[in-house]
Formats: sequence, structure tokens, C-alpha cells
Amino acid sequence: MAGITQAQADAQLTAYLAAESAVLSGQSYELNGRKVTRADLAAIQTGIKVWNQRAQSLARGGIRVIGATPIG
Repeated sequence: MAGITQAQADAQLTAYLAAESAVLSGQSYELNGRKVTRADLAAIQTGIKVWNQRAQSLARGGIRVIGATPIG
């Protein structure tokens, strides 16, 4: 199975950013004294962080390991 491509990571990040914009324009409302929330803004913002990190990692050429000790 192939890994996630740069294009896929960028597309996911774009989708999460669009979702965040949509939620921010109408996150919740009140109806008959009840507050209704349309989406979980915190979950969307977590997704943005995850996909931003993946996109940046792929743009750099993959995962970097810092401070590893060779075993041999």
C-alpha cells in the first residue's frame, strides 16, 4: 500500500481549512432556548495541525529523525 502523497496531504489540509471557515461563520445557534452546535471546531483545528504537519513533512522529503543513536 502506498503512503500519503503530497497532493493528498495538501487536499486534506485545504478541506480542513475550508471546514474551519464554514464552522467559524456559523458554529452554533439557539433555537427555542436550546443551543445547537453544527460541528466540533476543536476537532477540525486538530485535523488542520495534523495535515499541516504531514504536508510539511512530505514537502521536506519525508520524516526526519533527530538525535537517534545508531545500534550496531
